[in-house]
Amino acid sequence: MMPANTNDPEHPGLAQVRFLTVAEVATLMRVSKMTVYRLVHNGELPAVRVGKSFRVPEKAVNDYLRSAYFDAG
Repeated sequence: MMPANTNDPEHPGLAQVRFLTVAEVATLMRVSKMTVYRLVHNGELPAVRVGKSFRVPEKAVNDYLRSAYFDAG
């Protein structure tokens, strides 16, 4: 396996991106995997397709949760 090219001008910092599985995202968000799939398919949560599965950038999950935060107080 070739190491990631950290000097790729088209994808700066891509080697530092941490990708999560749908199951990991579901656990982190405390929702079902089906809810995560729905968010991905609706375009609300960006993801990368790897074979037949999806990987979600950790930052995308954090951004989604931050934007969806609702102060009930």
